[in-house]
Amino acid sequence: MSKHLITTKDLKKEEIEDIFNLATQFLQPPYEKLLQDKLIITIFFENSTRTRSSFEVAAKNLGAQVVNLDVTRSSTKKGETLFDTAANLDAMGPNAIVVRHKHAGAPALLARHVSCSLINGGDGAHAHPTQALLDLFTLKQHLGNVQGKKIAIVGDIKNSRVANSNIELLTRFGMEVILVAPPHFLPPTSLRTSSSLQEVIDEVDAIMSLRTQTERHKYPIYASLRDYGSDFCITKDLIGDRDILILHPGPVHRNIDISDEVLADPRCKVLEQVRNGVVVRMAILVKLIHG
Repeated sequence: MSKHLITTKDLKKEEIEDIFNLATQFLQPPYEKLLQDKLIITIFFENSTRTRSSFEVAAKNLGAQVVNLDVTRSSTKKGETLFDTAANLDAMGPNAIVVRHKHAGAPALLARHVSCSLINGGDGAHAHPTQALLDLFTLKQHLGNVQGKKIAIVGDIKNSRVANSNIELLTRFGMEVILVAPPHFLPPTSLRTSSSLQEVIDEVDAIMSLRTQTERHKYPIYASLRDYGSDFCITKDLIGDRDILILHPGPVHRNIDISDEVLADPRCKVLEQVRNGVVVRMAILVKLIHG
């Protein structure tokens, strides 16, 4: 197994299945303290609530010590380079470092300057491998073998690291991915695309809604998020009584990405994704640190 997890491509299919088997065992506490006396450092150069806290809970569940470096108060604000930061973190002797950065490629660069495992907690619009893994884990829980199943990824795909990682991972496991978005939210792609949810709703087994990445837009594309939501919000009228799963990486723009009514619907697995995120990250930490 690769020492680092920078993109989903770093893991072979059988390694992913091993992670999922271990994550399944972690669904039932109590947990064996497999990371007792291990040190995990989280360093997030970009805001995060879910991912950072998920990694911290995962590490603590397994008995590890966790140190969160507050970048707003760290030496990076005083001109320290990324490489100096990496060298200083490495000198503390951690067993793994979890990094989020606004620039694509930053975690891969840092990985070359540390001797421990480095996990990408999201970099720019490039990749978010642990999110894609927990999404696939959630899909497999409900669909079983996902080979031949169809999923619509909806929203600001061009600016989404979650979409990038999911496209790579889900297609590798045999899912057909349909990208649903206004044309200016679509990247160049060989995948099937649509600008209408209504057009694909009868054929998909799951919908993954994305948060509109307004902070990554140079210019406002919609007059308001509400205008976007009128076309692409997942509503009860849209899904009806279909047997369909609704996913979202969070945080959800309520009634823009997904309506309040659908968020409360049992077919919506958003909170299950959060729960699964902890056990999948537990399994990833164990596999990277112990091999």
